[in-house]
Amino acid sequence: MVRSWILACLALTCGVIVAVTQQLPWIGVIEFVVFAALAWLMSPLVFPRSLPAAPAHQPSSENGRPIVYWRPGCQYCLRLRLRLGRSARQAHWVNIWRDPDGAAAVRAATGGDETVPTVVVDGKAYVNPAPGWVRQRLAR
Repeated sequence: MVRSWILACLALTCGVIVAVTQQLPWIGVIEFVVFAALAWLMSPLVFPRSLPAAPAHQPSSENGRPIVYWRPGCQYCLRLRLRLGRSARQAHWVNIWRDPDGAAAVRAATGGDETVPTVVVDGKAYVNPAPGWVRQRLAR
């Protein structure tokens, strides 16, 4: 759990340090807001609630919902999440840093690496797919 928040806390800490060292207070406030936004983007808060890998696979076989394996701080996962917009909630999201079974599923699908985002649709894994392709799968 702590590992998921390290980058966000580091960004927020840097923002505080940069803001405090500015001579003009309004510049410090602007810089702090920029670092706070960066911390929010690196945090798990941007992503829908994560499920463990086992329950995520059960509904997938029933209704065909894609499973997205991700981890906090991954720029490609963030790009996928932001480009999917509201439709991202239609997929099952599994944080591989919080779920060892999810990390094992990603390693099995990618040949031993933990490359994310890995999207599983109809039992087949796709590593770092285009957001438009995932959006089409969610529309079905």
